[in-house]
Amino acid sequence: MSHITSAILDERGFVVLDRYEQSKDPKEWLDLEYVDWKSSGDTRFAPLASAAGEIDANGFWNHRPPRTDKDGVWIESQVAKAPNLVRRAKEPGANVGRCRVIELQPSSYADALYNLHQDDNNRLNPDGTGWIVRGYYNLSDDPDSFMVLREERYDPTTEVRIPLPAGTQVIIDTQRFWHATWHPGTAPRYSLITSWESGPALDAYIEKYHGHTTHVNTPLEPDLAEKAQATLQRRLAERAEALAEKRSGR
Repeated sequence: MSHITSAILDERGFVVLDRYEQSKDPKEWLDLEYVDWKSSGDTRFAPLASAAGEIDANGFWNHRPPRTDKDGVWIESQVAKAPNLVRRAKEPGANVGRCRVIELQPSSYADALYNLHQDDNNRLNPDGTGWIVRGYYNLSDDPDSFMVLREERYDPTTEVRIPLPAGTQVIIDTQRFWHATWHPGTAPRYSLITSWESGPALDAYIEKYHGHTTHVNTPLEPDLAEKAQATLQRRLAERAEALAEKRSGR
């Protein structure tokens, strides 16, 4: 037995939906309560749904009893401030786990490569149930920023870069991809992140918004890519050296 997945996500691990007309909605994310929670850079999170209905960004498996990233509890104080964001998270009709807005401060391409990580959405997720994937909906207008995805962390030939103007909607299997955001802007980037359970409801939602995987990367300047890779290797070596020194007690 295995998990229930979406065929279109099996294809490339991500699907791009129609752009959302973000300018028609109020900037509800600016009114939410945020907590410091570091993930792939200088970040804060504003939870809308959490394990116990509290303003908490922790994984559901770190609660008692531990469970997978499903059956999130909506936080009344946050929901009252962001009805449009909640509506969008609930629209697919799929089971929602964690739902939150991320605030990311400006970063470099080298930062994004250093911060690449895989999520653990499906920890404790029983066979025969829906595989957990995540929706990333860009709220701020960041046309020069990119969601960076790699199937192999250190192999740039596996890289997908999805630009992030306002209203970008993408669903990603973040347990398959190493991922982070490259945000060279001058102001914070905001995105709605929702954990959804794969199944017929999510498939119908993807079809409704013409989900596709026909994405081609914007070319990078060779010098930029080379320098970022070199910076990544240097920072990884420095981290390994620091950890070795700590273990040795020096």
